[in-house]
Amino acid sequence: MTATAPAARAQRSFLFLGDSITDCSRAEDPQGLGYGYVRLIAEHFAAHEPTARVINRGISGDRAQELVRRFDRDCLELETDVITVYIGVNDTWHGFTRGETVTAEEFERDYRYMLDQLSATRPAVPVLMVVPFVTDIDQEKAGFHADLDQKVAVIRDLAHEFRHAVVDLEQVMERAWSVGHTPASIAEDGVHPTIAGHRLIADAWLAEFARIDDARD
Repeated sequence: MTATAPAARAQRSFLFLGDSITDCSRAEDPQGLGYGYVRLIAEHFAAHEPTARVINRGISGDRAQELVRRFDRDCLELETDVITVYIGVNDTWHGFTRGETVTAEEFERDYRYMLDQLSATRPAVPVLMVVPFVTDIDQEKAGFHADLDQKVAVIRDLAHEFRHAVVDLEQVMERAWSVGHTPASIAEDGVHPTIAGHRLIADAWLAEFARIDDARD
């Protein structure tokens, strides 16, 4: 007996925008995926949706304002099917390490600009907004929260306003502590994820994407 193979899903492209956590040495990777959560997500699709294309446009050191400057080139001109934005930790971190303070109002202005552009040009494209985190490996990183929490609140408010999905890494961290992770086992310097940290980010993204993808079918 012969069976007819079901029709393949139309090819989809997935764009990831962000800073070094997304970048993760992608320039050293022949596939351009880097060696972090984006690669883990790409490996998932390679097995479960082999026609999918994953594009990494993270750049180390970027804040929201740098992402705004390259938003046309690295987002709008690519015409991808699903867009993920993971930005915000440098908007806090650089204030402590470089004296480059970014207020919550400035952060909202820049993030809103990008979402407005997407609403105007790609209103049907799913957008996933990742909530950034720091782990309290020392007193300095613990001191980031007062500022980063303001950026996180902006992200949550904008996601609600624009009806975009949220990949909630704060919830992921709470679950990680409950199973025995330490701050250093998630991010040794408090910011850049370990292999385990990237795995947790990828799992959270895949779970949230599955939720919204099922809702759209």
